[in-house]
Amino acid sequence: MWTRKELKARAKIAFQRNYWRCVLVALILALLAGSGAGSSVRRNEYTADQQAAIQDLAQNSDNALARTFFGLVDREAKQASALHTPRIAISLGGLGLVGLLLSILVFNPLIVGCYRFFLKNSRGGAELNELGAGFKDDWGNVVLVMFLRNLFLVLWTLLFLVPGIIKAYSYRMVPYILKEHPEYSGTKAITLSRQMMNGHKADAFVLDLSFLGWALLSVLTVGILHLFYVGPYIQATDAELYEAVKADYEARLAAGTAA
Repeated sequence: MWTRKELKARAKIAFQRNYWRCVLVALILALLAGSGAGSSVRRNEYTADQQAAIQDLAQNSDNALARTFFGLVDREAKQASALHTPRIAISLGGLGLVGLLLSILVFNPLIVGCYRFFLKNSRGGAELNELGAGFKDDWGNVVLVMFLRNLFLVLWTLLFLVPGIIKAYSYRMVPYILKEHPEYSGTKAITLSRQMMNGHKADAFVLDLSFLGWALLSVLTVGILHLFYVGPYIQATDAELYEAVKADYEARLAAGTAA
C-alpha cells in the first residue's frame, strides 16, 4: 500500500530533474483547468442607489488612488448593467459556444497531453512534444471520453455536492488511462478508473489535503510559489498516485479481488 510520504518523495525527484518543463506544463494545465470557469460571464448586478453611490465616490473622493479605484468599479457596474441588452447577450452566447467547443475539441486533448507528460516524466523523463499526444492518439475518442467524464461529473455535482466530489475521485484516473489506452471507450475508461480508485478515494483526498499548507504559502506569495514549485509538485505527485493505484489494481486483479 502506498503512503503520502513515498509518493511525494518520488514526485520531488521526478519534477526537479526536469524542472523547467514541469513548471511550463503545470502552468498550461492550470490555465486549461481554469478556462471552463473563465468562460462564464459575471453577472454582477447593482441597484440604482448603489450605482449612484459608486459614481459619487469616483468623482468626489479626496484620494487620487481612491478616485481611480471607484472609477473602475463605476465602469464595471455600467458594463454589468449593459450585459442585459439582447444584442450583447446574443454575442456573449456565441462566445460561450465558441469557448465550449474549444474546451471540448482542443483543451481536453491538451489536458490529456499534459497528464501524459507528467506520467512519462515520472518514469524517467519527458519532452514537451508529449503535449500533442491527445491529438495524435485517436483524437476523436479522446474528445468523446473526456466530454463524457466531465458531463458525468457535472451531473453528479448537480445532484449533490458530496456525490460530485466522490465521483471526481472515482474518475480521477481517466486522463492517465487515455494516455495508455486512447482507444478505450468512455464507459470502459470511466469504469476502469472507478475500479482502480476503489479503496483509494479517502487516501487520495487526504493526499490532496496535505498540500493545503503549500496552497496558503502560495497565496502569501501572490501565486509565485505555486507557479515555480507547488503546481508542478502537485501534478508530479498525482502522476505517482496513478502509478501506485495502477500497481495495486493489477495486484488485486491477479489475486482475483478487483471489483
